[in-house]
Amino acid sequence: MGSPLPDSPAFRSAPPPGFAPPTSGKAIGSLVSGLLFFFVPFSSIVAIILGHISLSEIRKSAGRLKGQGLATAGLVLGYAGIAAIPFLLILAAIAIPNLLRAKMAANEDSAVGSLHSYNTAIVTYATKCPEIGYPASAAQLGPGTGDCTQADLVTQAMAAPRSVKTGYYFIYQPMVQDREGRITKYAISADPVQPGVSGTRHFYTDETGVIRFESNNGATAASAPL
Repeated sequence: MGSPLPDSPAFRSAPPPGFAPPTSGKAIGSLVSGLLFFFVPFSSIVAIILGHISLSEIRKSAGRLKGQGLATAGLVLGYAGIAAIPFLLILAAIAIPNLLRAKMAANEDSAVGSLHSYNTAIVTYATKCPEIGYPASAAQLGPGTGDCTQADLVTQAMAAPRSVKTGYYFIYQPMVQDREGRITKYAISADPVQPGVSGTRHFYTDETGVIRFESNNGATAASAPL
């Protein structure tokens, strides 16, 4: 009858009396990785790998390592996480487009509100500066001295030549001057910075105060009103 191999459990001596075996670090790692599934779904794979390795090491340690319960719990969580991944992917496929549509709708509502603010500021400017009419640029509406050069009617961001706000950019253009050089017509366009991502509709307004839109191309004075 042969003797036990040096690396077999029968060959190893039992732990001395009073010896407190340490907990396997891999078993702890397996449990932690399994719990992280709620935040990092693919950590379940790590939980399974560490769980199997730690259980193997604990069995071979002849009582010198503990943590079998932790490793088992990590394995259970790991396999449960793997089983849940398809359901999470289905939920994501449903939720993400809905969230994107809600975000685009909010951006479009904000763009329409900004156009109303522009129209109000421009009419106020023309009333304050009748010799000029409508402003020659959006900068004349911006913060400053409160005169016709800096009317202090909109924020600095809205006074930019190409203002960007909540996923839309806005461009103001003076359109027509009368014989006295007063600007009598203007146009403002509002277009999504990333069409299909930050918004889908394009907007337009002018001295009539009517806001118009197009679904796929830049809106004009001939577009449908809101």
